[in-house]
Amino acid sequence: MTDYNYDNFSHKEYDLSNFTGPLPGEKAPDAILQTPNGSPHRLLDFASEFLVIELGSVTCPLFQSRRKTMAGLSKAHPLIEFVVLYIREAHPGAKIRQHQSLKDKISNAQKLDDGSGDQREILVDDIKGSTHQAYGGFPNAVYIVNSNGCIVFSSDWNDAEATGKALELLLAGKAANVRSFFKPAKPGVGMKTFKQSGKGAGRDFLMGFPVLFWQNMIKRNWRVLWGKQALVKPNSHC
Repeated sequence: MTDYNYDNFSHKEYDLSNFTGPLPGEKAPDAILQTPNGSPHRLLDFASEFLVIELGSVTCPLFQSRRKTMAGLSKAHPLIEFVVLYIREAHPGAKIRQHQSLKDKISNAQKLDDGSGDQREILVDDIKGSTHQAYGGFPNAVYIVNSNGCIVFSSDWNDAEATGKALELLLAGKAANVRSFFKPAKPGVGMKTFKQSGKGAGRDFLMGFPVLFWQNMIKRNWRVLWGKQALVKPNSHC
């Protein structure tokens, strides 16, 4: 990555061949974050058996495309805690610009409460993206952490259906042996997201599309298809 709070999206902001986030079996990074109303909240301060963390932002079509399914998962599992780690804007534009201050970031995070019925807790990262980078720096990664603070499932890109299957396996006392493939954003959601972001967002995405398609849909999914799955027990210590 170059300038963390970039004004214009470019695929060069991400090393798509080298995800550096923590892996299953490793300790989950902790941090003191803020809610959209400005209250402090420690990320790993949860009382449920598992914590499901999804990274996202207003201008991320992938996050917005998974939102309905992830919100449904949280409703289907009321005893499990779900949070959205609000990071930098993935595709800033003329209407929703990149954050220049923590105040900007909190203001944008408040836009996630859009009446969609998504009741997951929103936690806002600092302006430098310290927690985002500790979790790999990708725009829509997902993690499941057990009560020991150990990561028991993760994916650099959230496949919401795979995340749901992983959670079901973990709740059944089994390792989350699930392949989580990269799936593109829904076209309608993508268009709506870029329009909301404003002029420039869609153009910047299209300029990087060939590289994004090759890196994520082809190379990344091929690695997932033929790679070994990490078999971490639900109650693991790390």
